[in-house]
Amino acid sequence: MRDFIFVTGASGIGKSTLCNGLLEHYQTTVVEQHMVPEFISRDGKEEMSGTLEEETCWKVQVAMLFSFHELGYKNIIAADIDDLRTADIPVVFKGFNFITIKLVCHDIGQLQEQMKNRSNNGLIDFELQRKMNEKNLAREPLVNEVEIDITGKTVDGVLQEAIQIIENTKSQIEYDYVKPPKEQFYSWVFANGLR
Repeated sequence: MRDFIFVTGASGIGKSTLCNGLLEHYQTTVVEQHMVPEFISRDGKEEMSGTLEEETCWKVQVAMLFSFHELGYKNIIAADIDDLRTADIPVVFKGFNFITIKLVCHDIGQLQEQMKNRSNNGLIDFELQRKMNEKNLAREPLVNEVEIDITGKTVDGVLQEAIQIIENTKSQIEYDYVKPPKEQFYSWVFANGLR
């Protein structure tokens, strides 16, 4: 049993689909960034910046994850995290039994088809999707991070591979970690200049 299971990857790559499959398999809980309540500003006057919005989403999501953990939940699934924040996972969750499943795809055509067929009809920006996927492909895995290449795979095939990794990969609990440069990550926060 894991404390936390993180799922990361480019937009439209199948993070939510994988999370739903893992939820059905493990019968626990999923915490995604979109579950953070709506907020406009801290005081009703200050304009919300992209940086503050991202920081608020991250801190609220982390608080939710730790709340579930304190209540005794295991295999807590987390996704929809700004890619830049994946570098913080080994910092914030050090000492816990966590694993990160990073979804990548070597076929941009497949990825774009998946983006077009998303059920929530969210933002479709193929150029940003391509850039994010390229950064994910180029970046070395972080502590306790395992890649799954979804190229040519079915939804069930990706789910079964993820379950095998989660159940058979030993996570490091104590480790030395140097946070990689932010330029290795994609971020939707314009202020970080990583788009």
